[in-house]
Formats: sequence, C-alpha cells, structure tokens
Amino acid sequence: MTETVDKTEWQVGDAEERRVILSAEDITVRFGTQTVLDGLDLDVYAGEVLGFIGPSGSGKSVLLRTVLGLNRKQGGTISLFGQNIEELDEDERTAIDMAMGVLFQHGALFSSLNVLENIQVPMREYLDLPKKLMNELAMLKIEMVGLPPEAAWKFPDELSGGMVKRAALARALSLDPAIVFLDEPTSGLDPIGAADFDELVRQLSDTLGLTVYMVTHDLDSLFSVCDRIAVLGDKKVRVAGTIEDMLVCEDPWVQSYFNGKRARQIKR
Repeated sequence: MTETVDKTEWQVGDAEERRVILSAEDITVRFGTQTVLDGLDLDVYAGEVLGFIGPSGSGKSVLLRTVLGLNRKQGGTISLFGQNIEELDEDERTAIDMAMGVLFQHGALFSSLNVLENIQVPMREYLDLPKKLMNELAMLKIEMVGLPPEAAWKFPDELSGGMVKRAALARALSLDPAIVFLDEPTSGLDPIGAADFDELVRQLSDTLGLTVYMVTHDLDSLFSVCDRIAVLGDKKVRVAGTIEDMLVCEDPWVQSYFNGKRARQIKR
C-alpha cells in the first residue's frame, strides 16, 4: 500500500508557524551549454501564496518543472514536506506526488476527455476507487472551483478560457493536495476573469490551508493574492519579500517592475 503524506500537518493554523514545505537549495540547471539556474535558493512556507516572478526567459517555469521532477538538475537539493526527494524510495516519492497539484499554463487538459474525466485522471493513476465515488468526488471539485454542474460533460474545446483554467484547477485539486503549483494561471484571461480567478485562489488557500506556488507576470495577482513574492534574475532569486518590500527594493529590475510606467497605481 502506498504511503501518504499527512497533509493536515502542512496546513497552517498559527500565523507564527513558518514551516518550510518546499526548499530549493543551491539549484543548478543546464540545457546543453546554457546554464539557466545557477546556485538558486528558495524556501516556500506552508500555508502561504508565493508569487514567483522574473523577466521572460529567466527560468521561472524551469524551476517549477525541476521541482516537479520534469527537468533534471545538475546540482543542489530539493526538499518537499521536509524530505530530500532524491533520498526517497518509489512509494515515498509517490506519496509526495499525491500531495501536490499542478495547473500548467494553458490548462493542459486532455482534449479527448470531458471535464469530469479530466479531473478523474489523477484518481485513476494513484487510487483504486469505484466509478460512482470518482464521479461524486469530481463533481465536488467542479463545484469547488465555481464551474456549473453541466460543465462536467463538456470537452475542452467547448469551454471558454476561464472555464479551462477552472477545470484544470479542479484537476490539480483532485487528490486534495497540500501544495498547488500554478504556472501563469491568469494568462489569456480578461481583467474580470483574471480577478475572479485570483479571488478563487485566495479563497481556496484560506479555506483549505493550501500552499500556493504561483509563477506569474500579473501585477494584480501579486497585489491581491500573494503573501510573499520571490524575484528570479541572474539565474538566482534576487530578492524575496512582501509587496511592501518590493515597492522599496532598490534592485533596478524590481523597481522598474513595481514602480515603472505600467505599474499598478496604489495609495502609499
């Protein structure tokens, strides 16, 4: 029987508790002769929403994929739930995988499956459940992300962009993970749809005690959803902190990003 991660242990109830749910230490990733990440360090705390930003092509998605085991690293250590993932046996690694959910940038829904079936993919991969129970669980996820019940029977090409994102989020939540990785979750959405999605992410994090690791370019998401922000540049994390920290940071790129011509206007 596959071991499981005690997810309740990683749902923060006390704001004073800052347990590291994800730690990337001295990470180096190369593709051929090109070094994308070089000696990168990053901690993500249980229960927080972390926004991960940086210039286009700087390696934000590379780090995400490396954490997920989809890219090979050439150096460093990645720990999840207090465990070095390279030291785990197959069952232990499966337990870690089951405690994580992923929403890829364009949803990555299977075009030949309807929404209900897409949400059930992780259940079929990791669990042995009766079809009736899987249907009930998938419908709960559909409700959780704010989709109408009839969306269950629609195929991806019948959904709007916002519905695709919500269906993909429902699939990411399929196994009730402790941490969810979101890659550009509001890209391609209109401002109202993006704001609604941000509100959903915040609500789910607060209600379920989820940790959220969000790769984004969306300033509104950073202001409205994120507890902390980490900035990638020069193949490392340049700076990490709150929105307030970003607004007074002296790093030139951070200054340009948060206080430049297209920066969000806020009352100081």
